[in-house]
Amino acid sequence: MTAAIRVGVVSYGAASKIFHLPLIRTTPGLALTAISSSDAAKVRADFPASTSADVRIVDDHHRLIASGDIDLVVLPTPNATHYPLALAALRAGKHVVVDKPFTLTLDEAQHLAQTAREAGRLLTVFHNRRWDADFLAVRALLGAGTLGRIVEFQSTMHYYRPIVRDRWREQANTGGGVWNDLGPHMVDQALQLFGAPLGIYLDSASFRDGGQTDDYFRATLRYADKRVLLSTNASAGLAPPRFLVQGSAGSYIKYGIDGQEDALKAGQLPDAKTSDWGIDSRDGTVRLHADGRESVYPTPPGNYPAFYASVRDALLLHRQAANAETAGKRPPESAVALDDALRVMAVLDLGRESAAKRVEMPYSDPCR
Repeated sequence: MTAAIRVGVVSYGAASKIFHLPLIRTTPGLALTAISSSDAAKVRADFPASTSADVRIVDDHHRLIASGDIDLVVLPTPNATHYPLALAALRAGKHVVVDKPFTLTLDEAQHLAQTAREAGRLLTVFHNRRWDADFLAVRALLGAGTLGRIVEFQSTMHYYRPIVRDRWREQANTGGGVWNDLGPHMVDQALQLFGAPLGIYLDSASFRDGGQTDDYFRATLRYADKRVLLSTNASAGLAPPRFLVQGSAGSYIKYGIDGQEDALKAGQLPDAKTSDWGIDSRDGTVRLHADGRESVYPTPPGNYPAFYASVRDALLLHRQAANAETAGKRPPESAVALDDALRVMAVLDLGRESAAKRVEMPYSDPCR
């Protein structure tokens, strides 16, 4: 039997508890080995005894990173720590998963990418919303060509949270704000569908009382034959469609947000016992221009577990090639390729520059 990939998770905050730990625990071939936290009692209290007995609690992040029994380090940590912790993990010979955003700047991301490639280690970013149910539906619909040539694509993630909370994500100078929080997911989805834009214009603002960082953005990605509009608003009491796609032959509209995050928050696990995992009860609607006919377009189940399954598969293949001549020279790649993550960072960087200058910024591929 192939030994499991031993995983260490740095920190025990919301991202760890809601997303990473449940997905790691339910991915065959991954063994949760250690968690770093200054409050071991809290970790033990939250974990069922049957699953926590063999999980080591380490009181220092860097001690976990240096541990000899860890193959993969996962970083669901505050955004400003992604770069230094990922760099330390790569230098310690570990494979690394970083929560989004990859880093605070493209320069930091490129340095990490270079370090990972030189070390022959996997480095990837948690762009789990590639496996949102509604995005999977959109991807299939566009792939089928039903809507013809796409001329406008709107992606919206609005919500109503009028009170600014006392947490780093909503404080100044911490790498927080919605462009860093939801922007990476929405940009990644857009690039997966349409590739690189010609330019980006970002309008961002803080509208809530006492706001210290952006709680609103509207980004326009300009393509030669279409416009892609991405927006988030934390003060939206009435949410617009999640997706609205206008094509030469038809249009598509879909309401509602993928439910996998809420399921994880409620303590549900995406294991074999959860037969209805990822089911979205709200299907989208397609309208064809030729005859005005409208029809329901089914939404497939969402599949967040696919992210860590792809990480596992990449690392097992890397392990199997350990004796090959090229072993260690070419780093493994998961479904979220390193170049994909760098391109998202390029758009995020350009968006910040665009918002500051109030002009469109031309896009240049950082991977060339």
